Amino acid sequence: MRKKNIAVELFAEALKNENSGDFEAAEAIYTKALHEVKKIRFHRKMEVKIIEKIKVLHTVMDYKNSLHFTRII
Repeated sequence: MRKKNIAVELFAEALKNENSGDFEAAEAIYTKALHEVKKIRFHRKMEVKIIEKIKVLHTVMDYKNSLHFTRII
């Protein structure tokens, strides 16, 4: 029986949240996954992928917040 990889499970959970539109929760879980990946040093590609996902989520959340702010004014 193989040991489960926590980082992969967290990544999958964050991806589900991202696809459902819950960007804040996805960003938090991606951050946890990134922390776990850094513990396992040999997952460099996954680390880069998570960092890119977090950057995209920040951009989307900033855009969403600015759009919301624009509509209030």
